[in-house]
Amino acid sequence: MFGVGLPEMAVIAFVAVLVFGPDKLPEFARQAGQLVRKARGFANAARDELRTELGPEYADLELRDLDPRTIVRKHIVEAMEEADREEAAPRRRGLRPLDDGELPPYDADAT
Repeated sequence: MFGVGLPEMAVIAFVAVLVFGPDKLPEFARQAGQLVRKARGFANAARDELRTELGPEYADLELRDLDPRTIVRKHIVEAMEEADREEAAPRRRGLRPLDDGELPPYDADAT
């Protein structure tokens, strides 16, 4: 959680007890919990409204999917997978075996 470990949390708790006192600390903790619940509720409501407005194609949309780094990473991975599929299945469109005695096409400008 934000790179805060157990020792840092202990220091924060100790400073909070010194600053606010042991009598008011439970009340502040309760208020902080309510604030976090409200923020989570607002975020979920925004996500649900966005899903409804965008339609059924985006029913599995997550807010973290809107992060530009995630979008770029997703497109790069898709492009790499597509390139791998193309390499695995060689294209043979328009190619046919030559008939007996038929010469292959020759382009004088290309050489």
